[in-house]
Amino acid sequence: MPVPAQQVDPRGPRFGASVTTVLLALVLVTGSGWLLAAVAMTFAIGAVRGIAATPYALVFRRLIRPRLSPPSELEDARPPQFAQAVGLVFALIGVVGALTGLTPVFLVATAFALGAAFLNAAFGYCLGCEMYLLRRRFSPTTSHQSIEEIPA
Repeated sequence: MPVPAQQVDPRGPRFGASVTTVLLALVLVTGSGWLLAAVAMTFAIGAVRGIAATPYALVFRRLIRPRLSPPSELEDARPPQFAQAVGLVFALIGVVGALTGLTPVFLVATAFALGAAFLNAAFGYCLGCEMYLLRRRFSPTTSHQSIEEIPA
């Protein structure tokens, strides 16, 4: 029997993407590898513990969601969690670029992460989530299952 996936209010990850967009824009403006490392830590928390464990989710749950109407629907938490792992990879590449003095690597990796975060924040289009769904669709062991049937 399939294990039900954790469900999240889709406005939470979008709020997190908005905060991430602002922070990554600041990283590019200031050239701060340390700020990028802090963003990477947040991505790591979301990738390992789930998006509900991130600081942005805490702010959303405590300060923003109580002021909103209930969500019209919930979504599976696995695609946004995978998206956090993708963001982590780009942030870590950027941090390595900053630490080693490879400024183009730092800038390009940060810009890619910023682009993905902006798409989610502004348009609700999560590139990492789409990657998760494509990965599941073409996985030989799960290609015949619906997303609800795929174990976490």
